[in-house]
This record gives sequence, C-alpha cells and structure tokens, in this order.
Amino acid sequence: MGQTAAADIATISRISAVPAILQVISELTGLRFAAVARVTEEAWTACAVLDRLDFGLQVGDELDLVSTLCNEIRQGHHSVVIDKASEDPLYRNHHTPQAHPFESYIAVPILRTDGRFFGTLCALDPNPAPLKSSTIQSTMESFARMLALQIEAEENLQRTEAALIKERKTTELPEQFIAVLGHDLRNPLFAISAGAEMLLRKVSDPANEQRARHILTSARRATKLVDDVLDFARGSLGRGIPVNIEPCPDLEDALRHVISEIQSIHPRRIIQSSIGDLSNIHCDRERVAQLLSNLLANAVVHGTPEGPVEVSAQVEDGHFVLSVKNQGLIAEDALPHLFQPYSKPTGATPQVGLGLGLYIASQIAQSHGGKLEVSSIEQKGTLFNFSFPVLAAIENPTRQD
Repeated sequence: MGQTAAADIATISRISAVPAILQVISELTGLRFAAVARVTEEAWTACAVLDRLDFGLQVGDELDLVSTLCNEIRQGHHSVVIDKASEDPLYRNHHTPQAHPFESYIAVPILRTDGRFFGTLCALDPNPAPLKSSTIQSTMESFARMLALQIEAEENLQRTEAALIKERKTTELPEQFIAVLGHDLRNPLFAISAGAEMLLRKVSDPANEQRARHILTSARRATKLVDDVLDFARGSLGRGIPVNIEPCPDLEDALRHVISEIQSIHPRRIIQSSIGDLSNIHCDRERVAQLLSNLLANAVVHGTPEGPVEVSAQVEDGHFVLSVKNQGLIAEDALPHLFQPYSKPTGATPQVGLGLGLYIASQIAQSHGGKLEVSSIEQKGTLFNFSFPVLAAIENPTRQD
C-alpha cells in the first residue's frame, strides 16, 4: 500500500461519522457488508469497513480493480444498483459477481466538489434485496456528497494544522489564513450539518435517528475546532478575540447551560456549581460561556476522575469572578506555559482537539479587561480563576473588533 492510499485511509479514519453512515446503510438495505473505498486507476482500497458476513476484507486491504464494478463507476461516475445479480440482464454473466459471490449490490461514486473521483460508497450481500424499488440509492448518494465534503474539510484541516506549526516557528500568521479557514472549512461543515438535520427529519426508527445525530454532533465538533483555530489566528495576529460587551441579564442561564452540556457529555463525573446573582453583569455572554466551556472541559478531562469539579460564579468586591476547580495537579514547571497555544498539563491524557482551549480562554479574559490565573497546590487541587472589574465593564459598554 502506497503513501497516498495510507493518507486516504487516515483521512477517512478521522471522520467520526463514517461508522454511523455504514451502520445506517446496512440497516436500511439489509446488506451485511458496507465499505468506503478509495478507487484509483490501479487499485480498490478499503478505507472503512462494516463486515457482518466475514467477507474477509479489512481496512487497508486492496482488490484487483478489474475484479470489481468500481472501475466502471470510476469511468462513468454513475451508481450501480443490483437486486439479484443471477437474474440481472446486465450482470448475470459479469465476472464480478462470480469473483465475489453476491446477489444484491449497490455502489455510488464519491466525487470531490471539482468533479474528481475519490472512490465509492458500496454495500453487498449474498442474498437478493429490493434495492431499486426503494429510496436507498438517493440516500446513499446524499451520504456520498456529504462524505466528499467532509473528506475535503479534513484534508484542509490537516494542511491548516501543518501551516500552524510552520507559522508558529516563524511567529507569523498570514491574514489570508483566516479567510481560508472561514471559507474552505465552514462551508462544507455547514453542508454536513444541514444534511444530518435533513436525515433526522426523514428517519423514523430510534437506531438510525441516533446515528444521524452522531453525524450532526461530529460536524458540530469539527466546526468548534475551526472556531478555535480562527480565534487563535486573531490572537496571534494581535487583533485579540472580538467581544461585544453589553448588559447580560441571562448570563446565569448561559453558564448553567454550559455546565449541563458538559455534564451530559461526561455523565459519570461530579460537577458541583454555585452561581450567584449575575443580573447586572456587562460582558460578552457567548464569549464568557465559551471561556467556561473551555475551562470546564479541561477540568473534566485532566482532573482526577473520582474527584468533583467545582464551578463558582459570583460578584465579589466589585469584580465578576468565575472559577473552576478540580482535584488534579499540574506540574509547577508547566504552569508558566499553560496559557500558550498547544499547551496541556504535563502527563495529561492525549487531548482531543488542537490544544488551544486555555489559550483562547486567556484571550477572552484579556478582551474583557480582566485576567485568567491558575494555581495548583498539593491536596488542594487546581484552580482557574477568571475575573474582571464590573464597574470598568459598565463604563466601557462596547468593544468590538
């Protein structure tokens, strides 16, 4: 297997919605083998596989392209649907059903936005199935379009991350980087989210509804990563995180929503909260909620699993004070670098994301004219403390970039 095929497999493996897509296809069609394949002029390569037949193909396995129908799909960019190969006038004498015994088969092309062929989304079974009379072809073609958008988004994200590492070494980040992210990543992610929401409206059984929600959740998580990179770019360019300071009578509700959201993701963790009267706070509601989300997610992931995470939001001595405490410890030599990009606590578990959460939180604090501090003490745990003067925020009610 060449480097190009390995890269394509890695790209597909990073799309967390793929297993759910294959599961939905298998359950909608009744076909017990489904796959995402990279198809070139030379080979058919399995990039993702759902195999309930013990068909024997695993991720990375290759087939002689001539022995498949995918070569015809690659050449014509059309779907192939077979209900019963042994009786199909086009395929009953075709070598492919004889080489890989099956009766029912469906494959649709995965085409990039510029029309280039990537591969196929396919499924098969030794038993016949009424595929042509159903809506499965249009459903799979919709999945293929969404998958093509996600593939390009993942490839763009990988190029972006490589550019970030390179630019970090030279301490420069070009302005065009923000435009590339905003256009090339947000648009396909929006299309995937919209497609998942469309599927949610169409599916009726709980299992497929859950998988459609998984696709939607994955797209939203990818969007969050893009937003983090955009915020990082603004901070690195010296423009700061943009904020809109205004009266926030519902700030308490926003913070409680964040806590509830993190709790639902980590139901086994204990999260305790104490939130006072915040009705007179002037701030950027969404940005303060983002700051809490970053701090709380960090505390849940890196804190001692059996220890509680404590959240407090109060007005104290003319300052808004938001604190998040967990029972974990951070090495003393890591504390000075904690709010730098790509930092994480020493010895921490592998992180999900780009390692920008604490950096962005510190930038949000600065944009509010406040500060974000951290302390980590044996037997007391780790405390993140965000504060800004309430009166200063009222005197300077708007700040936008």
